[in-house]
Amino acid sequence: MTPELVVQLARRSFEVTLMLAAPLLIASLIIGLIISIFQAVTSINEATLAFVPKIIAVMVAMIIFFPWMMSYMSDFTREIYSFIATMRR
Repeated sequence: MTPELVVQLARRSFEVTLMLAAPLLIASLIIGLIISIFQAVTSINEATLAFVPKIIAVMVAMIIFFPWMMSYMSDFTREIYSFIATMRR
């Protein structure tokens, strides 16, 4: 196994991790921003107000994006298994 292959595998793993986490993080970011603007406009300074809407947004995003995430993960898993099969030869 050459260093280039290790770097390529690590890079691809990080890409997959970022792609799978992105929809959930973006949903949480958008809801957090909306709640922060709402708190600034209404002068409500409650730190725990944003937690429940963020959790709900992440759960909804998970439900919406789960089929795509599973497809992406299974494609990556097949890619890794084929990579292992070629490394063995």
